[in-house]
Amino acid sequence: MTVSILGCGWFGQALADALLRKGTAVQGSTTSPDKLAVLQNAGVIPYLIDLAGEADPGEYASFFSCDVLVVSIPPRVLQQPAGSFLKQVEKLIGLLCRYEAKQIIFISSTSVYGDNCGSVDERDEPKPDHVSGEVLLAAERMFREQTLFRTAIVRFGGLIGPGRDPGRFFAGKKDVPNGLAPVNLIHLRDCIGICQAVLQKQWYGYTLNACAPQHPSRKGFYTKASHDAGLELPEFVDESVAVKIVNSVYAGPELGYEFQEKIG
Repeated sequence: MTVSILGCGWFGQALADALLRKGTAVQGSTTSPDKLAVLQNAGVIPYLIDLAGEADPGEYASFFSCDVLVVSIPPRVLQQPAGSFLKQVEKLIGLLCRYEAKQIIFISSTSVYGDNCGSVDERDEPKPDHVSGEVLLAAERMFREQTLFRTAIVRFGGLIGPGRDPGRFFAGKKDVPNGLAPVNLIHLRDCIGICQAVLQKQWYGYTLNACAPQHPSRKGFYTKASHDAGLELPEFVDESVAVKIVNSVYAGPELGYEFQEKIG
């Protein structure tokens, strides 16, 4: 099996490393020429691909004609105008159809749900209240509508792990709002584990909320994280003005995945 990872950022490169350790051939893309050597030294076959650029990425036919393509768009790309990002997705889908890709894992986000949506799972209709969520939901639909390949949509919660110490998120800040609201997080180890489970079980054509089952309060979780990191403690407002609890009804029963990292 050859897995191509479009976007070897914080998550993409960690996934590549995990797949390589299991003997999977990995191709990885970056938009930074400086990172090509980093990927190659890690054992990844590197490609310089920028869907926003003028060059035709079709010159990299071998990258797009892989067994599985993981689409892991860096968060900074979502800061672009919505139309610009969706044009990149449209270009990507055209390439996947041209080179007859069969299986896709599209990394989305639980931001497709509104910030005050209550308790939700994959059976609920997302109602985003931010542009980034609206754009991701539109991209999900574009992938889901394709008939030439199958897509597993994986919605990550807030990302934590090596290099993203949650203790630093609010350290020393005062009057942080919504302190009693629950958190929706996932550790890098579980991000990788879930994608590996999708690959192993060939769980395509479905949508999965990838969010740890524990949902402590923002105040409790981030105060402890700052304390454990030896940082100045944040101060939260004891209020719950926006409640969002993202659950998964498929991770265990359908995918057979058990979360490894407990939140809180």
